Amino acid sequence: MPARNTSSSSINSSSLIKLAACSIIGYCSYLMYQKQQNKSRIKSEWKGKNIARISDVTLSQILDLFSVALKMEELVLNEGCCNLANGKLLTTIFYEPSTRTSCSFQAAMKRLGGKVLNISNIKSSSVSKGETLEDTMKCLECYSDVLVIRHPEKGTPDRVINACPNTPILNAGDGSGEHPTQALLDLFTIYKEKNGMINGLTITFIGDLRYGRTVHSLVPALSLFSNINIQFIAPKSLQIPEYVLNENNDVFKANNIQIKQSENLSKDILSVTDVMYVTRIQKERFESIDIYNKVKGCFVINNDILKNCKQDMIIMHPLPRVDEIAKEVDNDPRAKYFNQMKYGMYVRMALLALVLGVH
Repeated sequence: MPARNTSSSSINSSSLIKLAACSIIGYCSYLMYQKQQNKSRIKSEWKGKNIARISDVTLSQILDLFSVALKMEELVLNEGCCNLANGKLLTTIFYEPSTRTSCSFQAAMKRLGGKVLNISNIKSSSVSKGETLEDTMKCLECYSDVLVIRHPEKGTPDRVINACPNTPILNAGDGSGEHPTQALLDLFTIYKEKNGMINGLTITFIGDLRYGRTVHSLVPALSLFSNINIQFIAPKSLQIPEYVLNENNDVFKANNIQIKQSENLSKDILSVTDVMYVTRIQKERFESIDIYNKVKGCFVINNDILKNCKQDMIIMHPLPRVDEIAKEVDNDPRAKYFNQMKYGMYVRMALLALVLGVH
């Protein structure tokens, strides 16, 4: 019986081990390269980015934002804050009242280790002396690394972007136009509460869809996903504006987004709803109190209404609410509108870190 060539066998085994080691090292190097490339891509796409409307971000950018927001959530829960934005200054200027959006941006910047200059009492500013919006914002740009503005006139963010080309501008709401950062936190809320699933859901919008800028931003954002059913429930005078539907019609078709409009909140509509998005009737947008009173309280979500809904449905609201969601609903585990506010801080932390290029 011929002797076994142990030396040759040992060499072959050694070669295989070396080959495997090289393959593992090569694969790890490839993963590190891909990770670095992805970081570079994100930074190049986001640093200095203006967000005037939701169409300023792509689906891939929204998913990037989600990824960073999840890290910010972990950071806050474990450490409370960080120093990513140390030495950076955020200026917020609100020409309209705000509690959640203003505080959310301020909290986000401070959690990142940055500073905040907040202007909310416009009557005490030079605006009361007749200073133009453009001049005000150019002056604030001199002090700031990022600017957040809310204004009652639709289209204002575009004017600010033109006036301040060297600083990222974030729209915190322009009249009845859009509220893109709210749409981003709304999407993140759905993503979190529906276990990472947005595709294939049925979203029901209820209330003031004509003047509700959060809806005007969230609808085109949802249309970037696939196989979503959107139901608009409102009085005829407060239905979703036609321009919102027309501007997104091609995307609706491409991504199989189904649209339904109704003036009645029927059991059939409620029974298929995965996400109920309720909005208040915005008294400040109406031309007269009489017109407002005709639609005030047209839909009220209470426990009786919720008996017709799925047990895993979620209820959302951009807040503030008036009487459109009864207080009793707060105790229902499906009520997620206060979770929305918490998620909003994580999203705005991610947003600020990305546009400042410090992530």
